[in-house]
Amino acid sequence: MTLKQYLNEIVNFLKNYLNRSKAKGYTLGLSGGVDSALTLALLLKATKKENIHVVIMPIESNPLDQKLAIKQCKKFNIKYDLIDLTSSYRKLKKDISNIHPLNKLSESNIKVRLRMVTLYAIAQKENSLVVGTDNLDERYVGYFTKFGDGAADILPISKLTKGEVYEASKMMGVIKEIINRAPSAGLFLNQKDEDDLNVKYRELDKYLLNQKVSKKDAERISYLHKISEHKRKLIPEPKNFKR
Repeated sequence: MTLKQYLNEIVNFLKNYLNRSKAKGYTLGLSGGVDSALTLALLLKATKKENIHVVIMPIESNPLDQKLAIKQCKKFNIKYDLIDLTSSYRKLKKDISNIHPLNKLSESNIKVRLRMVTLYAIAQKENSLVVGTDNLDERYVGYFTKFGDGAADILPISKLTKGEVYEASKMMGVIKEIINRAPSAGLFLNQKDEDDLNVKYRELDKYLLNQKVSKKDAERISYLHKISEHKRKLIPEPKNFKR
């Protein structure tokens, strides 16, 4: 199957799931990055524009994130909501830190979870489904926030490697400025995915495609996969209570 054919499979998957769910549409957080931009392009093939609720949610963000997200919406001629969560984030962080001081990672993950709270509030009001934007690389190594961007009703691009996401984005009309950006979760200034992962996406792609990578990279990827297993599993429960 070619990538183009598989993208059609994703579109049909989105169409069919929406029909089965009896929901009225999809809700998507647009970050200014390539994964969410590609996801939006696929949604536009799967349903009408009025059924897609696009939300841009800056939180102490790089202004370029918002600028590119808006530019992508304008190219696709789709409406969007802009909800700045910075004040909400700062208030919550302060309230928690007054009692329990947080570290940098826990503070950053508040941002991701606030965005997901916002998406689900909108989705519930609109009777729509929240769309996740994790790709195969991110799912495999757990590069997502548990109950943050890892929480969604559907994950349409979760079987595409990062390289395939870029290739598909070129085919689907994602703007060049987004495609040419260095991948970043955008949680703090100058953050880069590959710095956090300590492995290059191209090497992670090779590993997932059963191609040769260095021993160092293979060990790193295997380690990340192992320690993030809890993110990909259902919440543990005890055995049934036999009354």
